Amino acid sequence: DMTTARALRRDIHAAAERFPEDVQELQAYFEDARPGQAVRAVPGTGLRVPLWLLGSSLYSAQLAAHLGLPFAFASHFAPTDLMPALSVYRTMFQPSAYLEKPYAVACINVIAADTDEEARFHYTSMQLASVQLFRGKPGKMPPPVDNIDALVTPMEKASVEQKLAYSMVGSPATVQHGIERFIEATGVNELMITSRIYDVQARLTSLALTAPVFNPNVNINA
Repeated sequence: DMTTARALRRDIHAAAERFPEDVQELQAYFEDARPGQAVRAVPGTGLRVPLWLLGSSLYSAQLAAHLGLPFAFASHFAPTDLMPALSVYRTMFQPSAYLEKPYAVACINVIAADTDEEARFHYTSMQLASVQLFRGKPGKMPPPVDNIDALVTPMEKASVEQKLAYSMVGSPATVQHGIERFIEATGVNELMITSRIYDVQARLTSLALTAPVFNPNVNINA
């Protein structure tokens, strides 16, 4: 939790340099307590809670490989480094007491609707939110719009499309095709999905339409 994170990162200026040690220290708190151990996690000691490294850079891939931990990559907003990070992780992976072989997860954006047109309409909220960040004006998720080209410049739109390159937007068939191609290209063991949609009901519908892609027997009524 945040309290534990603040306790581990005693010096925020040295946090990046100490991160590998912080991960190992956190692992130790979930192992069996040793004689004379000054600090014990309550609850936590002996639970051996599995740790993952979530990152968006090659550094996090290298660290996950070195420590022999499962690795999740934030490709939903950092697509450029996904393939290099997966390659580094798999090539440099060292088996550990926690994991025998590489286990990778990638995060993608998925916006599914009954039609491609409806999905692209809801997708404009995520596009506009990214433009807000580029403009240095982050805020709440904006509602979708019919014509995003009237609100953003061509350069802004191109930058957004690059940042959101791993976004599957469309009908169930379109989304399924995109997901299958992504898995084939990356070989990841799992997918993490984010669906940033302004309308809550449309978000639930998106999840319901996406679920059968992974298990045809699943039927979620949004």
